[in-house]
Amino acid sequence: MTELNGNQTGYGLPRLGEPAPDFEAVTTQGTLRLSDFKGSWLILFSHPADFTPVCTTEFVTFTEIYPELKKRNVQLLGLSIDSVYSHIGWIRNIEEKLGVKVPFPIIADLNKEVATKYGMIMPGESKTETSRCVFFIDPDGKLRAMIYYPLTTGRNMQEILRVVDALQTTDKHQVATPANWKPGDKVIVPAPNTASMAEQRVNDKSLEVIDWYLSKKVL
Repeated sequence: MTELNGNQTGYGLPRLGEPAPDFEAVTTQGTLRLSDFKGSWLILFSHPADFTPVCTTEFVTFTEIYPELKKRNVQLLGLSIDSVYSHIGWIRNIEEKLGVKVPFPIIADLNKEVATKYGMIMPGESKTETSRCVFFIDPDGKLRAMIYYPLTTGRNMQEILRVVDALQTTDKHQVATPANWKPGDKVIVPAPNTASMAEQRVNDKSLEVIDWYLSKKVL
């Protein structure tokens, strides 16, 4: 099969730290390109199929966090390999049955072009549906994080918000975030890379120094 992103199977994953694969696609809000989102963060996510129960709960909860994402300069873009007519019918059904109006566009990827570029199809799980993938793309179009879930497991929206907060915090302050970090927690200061800097670090009273390589601070 055609080589994609260095993977000979044709189902390769894009690479973190590199430009996100470009695309032009039909959506429920017209034709969109990756470049249309330049200058803002983008969360591109896939769902297995329209009119399915887990996906419906996810679209409701994606809609719930949409205002918080907008506060963080983040746009949402959904995708499945259903038609645009199926997408329109489904989001109208969600509004009718659940009272939730889906505000973000959904790609109708019938030819699987975008899904293939992003490695959204896992043949061992399904050859006809996209897995539950989440891609975090920064304002420069660079892929910064990816999360994959199986068909049976709905996503945790608070974790998606947490990842956005962590990425934006590390970019702004040039720090790292520890396990289970959330906004307001201490962050990790980059480790020193020379012996003399390590010596200075252990005597730095402005930080919480556990050891020369592990230090935290409050922003």
